[in-house]
Amino acid sequence: MTRLPTDLAALRAGGKAALARCLSALETDAADPTLIGLLDAAFEAPGGLVLGLTGPPGVGKSTLTNAMIARLRARGLSVGVIAVDPSSRKTGGALLGDRTRIETDPEDMGVFVRSMAARKRLGGLADLTYPAAILMRALFDWVIVETVGVGQSETEIADCADLVVFCAQPGSGDALQFMKAGVMEMPDVVLVTKGDMGAPARRAAADVRGALSLAAEEGEPAAVAILSSATGEGVEEALDLIAARAPRGGVGEARHRARARAWAESRLVESFGAVGAAVLAPRIDRYPTPFSAVSALTESARTAVHESLKNI
Repeated sequence: MTRLPTDLAALRAGGKAALARCLSALETDAADPTLIGLLDAAFEAPGGLVLGLTGPPGVGKSTLTNAMIARLRARGLSVGVIAVDPSSRKTGGALLGDRTRIETDPEDMGVFVRSMAARKRLGGLADLTYPAAILMRALFDWVIVETVGVGQSETEIADCADLVVFCAQPGSGDALQFMKAGVMEMPDVVLVTKGDMGAPARRAAADVRGALSLAAEEGEPAAVAILSSATGEGVEEALDLIAARAPRGGVGEARHRARARAWAESRLVESFGAVGAAVLAPRIDRYPTPFSAVSALTESARTAVHESLKNI
């Protein structure tokens, strides 16, 4: 296997090829000490904005991603994209549906798009989306994580991204339908797509605002805006709105740490079940990052289990 970059400077210097090798290693050898070191460094480094983009199939997430990439690049900002696709039932790999709809220039070093298979996860994300986003945020100004397609199980994006954008489209239903979808407590921003339809888009925005008012909790409610990726109308304003809503300072750092712990705990549950994770989770804070914690605790726990089984 080709050697991985040994630090962030080498990763940045290696361009897209080096990043692609690291993301492949995440899927094939996630315990590689060099990779863990890169993840630790990326976690502690100042990073770009991680944007979670979710919504039902056909709402226009990939088209919106294309429009966002074009305008962010025009502003001189670099963009990384993680497109989480459904999995092939035969191979387990990504079906590349979203990846094929995202148009980028292969020669543009300021844009990188990676597909990931959701596999058996029901939360709309691949199990390695979070570490991939951490690596990419150390390299790009914006990282867009596009989920498979929304449902009541697809709320994990809130544990991966700095803020969540939910895409709705005209004709999606009234406020009650949005509430039944189980997603109104999740987004920071709601974008009504296909705004060029006119009155139906405005009605959808009103329905979304009604649903948000029913789900309102303490704190600032999600912002709602209308845009059209086809015409470009409202896309610039949506980017400004998202940037303004991004958590900063102590709040942003606290959320960054909370997401890291949530990811570490979920990985321990997947590996050792709820009982095993309950024993291991209190030890996460002994380590500087969630990646070194999961690596070390997993190795120790597997060794202990192996030794115990010998005595049966």
